[in-house]
Amino acid sequence: MKQVYSAILAVVFGLWAMAATAQTVWVQVEAEPNLTQAQERARVYAEIFPDVGGFQLSSGWYAITMGPYTEEDAISRIRSLLARGEIPSDAFLVDSSAYGPQFWPVGADSRSGPTVALPETPEGEGGTDLGQLLSQGTAQPDAPAASEVDTASAEPAAEPEAETVAVEPEPEPVIPEETRREALRSESRLSREEKSELQIALQWFGFYEGRIDASFGPGTRGSMAAWQESKDYEQTGVLTTRQRAELLGDYSAVLASLGLATQRDEVAGIELDMPLAMVEFDRYDPPFAHYTAINDSGVTVLLISQTGNEASLLGLYDIMQTLEIVPLEGERERRSNRFTLTGENDEIVSYTYATLTDGTVKGFTLIWPTGDEQRRQVVLKAMRDSFSPIEGAVLPEAFGDGTLEQSVDLISGLQIRRPESSRSGFYINSRGAVLTTAAAVQSCGRITIDEAYEAEVVASDAELGLALLRPAETLAPLDYARFLAANPRLQSEVAVAGYSFEGMLTAPTLTFGKLADVRGLQGEETMKRLALAASPGDAGGPVFDSTGSVMGMLLPKESPAGKQLPADVSFAANSLVIAEFLSNAGIAPSASDRSGELSAEDLTKLATNMTVLVSCWN
Repeated sequence: MKQVYSAILAVVFGLWAMAATAQTVWVQVEAEPNLTQAQERARVYAEIFPDVGGFQLSSGWYAITMGPYTEEDAISRIRSLLARGEIPSDAFLVDSSAYGPQFWPVGADSRSGPTVALPETPEGEGGTDLGQLLSQGTAQPDAPAASEVDTASAEPAAEPEAETVAVEPEPEPVIPEETRREALRSESRLSREEKSELQIALQWFGFYEGRIDASFGPGTRGSMAAWQESKDYEQTGVLTTRQRAELLGDYSAVLASLGLATQRDEVAGIELDMPLAMVEFDRYDPPFAHYTAINDSGVTVLLISQTGNEASLLGLYDIMQTLEIVPLEGERERRSNRFTLTGENDEIVSYTYATLTDGTVKGFTLIWPTGDEQRRQVVLKAMRDSFSPIEGAVLPEAFGDGTLEQSVDLISGLQIRRPESSRSGFYINSRGAVLTTAAAVQSCGRITIDEAYEAEVVASDAELGLALLRPAETLAPLDYARFLAANPRLQSEVAVAGYSFEGMLTAPTLTFGKLADVRGLQGEETMKRLALAASPGDAGGPVFDSTGSVMGMLLPKESPAGKQLPADVSFAANSLVIAEFLSNAGIAPSASDRSGELSAEDLTKLATNMTVLVSCWN
């Protein structure tokens, strides 16, 4: 026991010796890595204690202190505060030589003034054992408190000169947290911008759904309480200084993952904020500047830049909707001087904005993977708010050496949206109803006529191979089918009009042949056999006789099981069967009164006015 007391006394005398050589002594309770955090923490302590100060350390950190005291008062003060759990357990005594300029209170210089009187300890509050107090050690004066620094990277503390006695440590006290009243007081000093930032962060994490108005009403208070509950904090509805720092720190980490920064593209003539941790510049391919994904982000940005007028803007509006990067589902808004396009599918969400200013069309497209909507909204808002055309700079109509990939499936290096399949069809009345093959419209998520008009199936007969389409809007075709009421003679000239190349050409192709039989190979009365080499894309097209009358509809080519038919064997649905099908669907077919043979040019014109491209989209 005598050895224990001797060791304690040795440490006490060591501390006193340090204090005796210094004019004043401080209790250092915390250290922060930057001035802003240090000022905030000093303000919190100052609302509780009357003797708080703050000094810059030689290490670049900022110390929060209490004092200055005489050596006796300093030991008494730290013992009292530790006993009540009001300061960190690794607080220590420091003399004046450790500190640089004073930042708290503002304008003060406590090092040149007298020591302060020790605040009275409330009655009934005890202290700690002196051995426990001294076991905290005397950390190096220019180092931050251990509770504030990553111990893995910190320099080891200096070995004490005097021998210490190992004492079982008590649980580490928690750094004092603000009461609700103190939190309200510190909150009242926040600027409007700082309050808005808190609402934005709460909104980001799904706790706040109201307007960002910097007004802490019931909605904001409720969201703060919900956030506190998620963190296992007391649900006061008022965030303390530390809780605000934690919330904003979490939100800042999210923003850092985006790398939002200003990108000024002098060639395209556009400046805006972009997620530069997710995209980087790739190439110019007018009218686009391509910024492609990095770090497996799946994000793409296009800057739009071209000379033009209102017609150019509206043309771009139409072209963008043919691209795969603009899914069909989404809102569209078009005005004379700007447009927006949104689109979403199972893989991407796309947003395009373009505006006409001073003879140039400029804008951007943001393409984002689905399932990451919160971050997309943050980036989209930043891009919209910061978008600024640079006057006098615009992408030229051509760029580079002309060696970029060229294809009818590409526009400026972007893939054009293509249907799953395309077949032929033809108008059967003046209101734009279309007859096509049933196989062309099976299991389609969307059906179009000439890739421009939406249509739906109103009647179908799989056995006959017929389907009737009704356009979503009333169309006025240049011509429509007039059906032949009787069978033409065998071996007479016939022609099929169809999109043999499934839409690669903008007009139907005529394929000529002969009528081989008025029945199918097995004697079917519902079809005719043609000696004609048709393509799959021709299926659903009208079959004409030499007068231009429609004698049937070309059916898809199907070979009997285990057999391969010759290339010039095709089949057509009988006009009489078609007429009955249409009548059952409530449409009266028009009979032909044509006579005399048409020239090839006239037959081509008639076929072009009547035949349509039927596309199946999924």
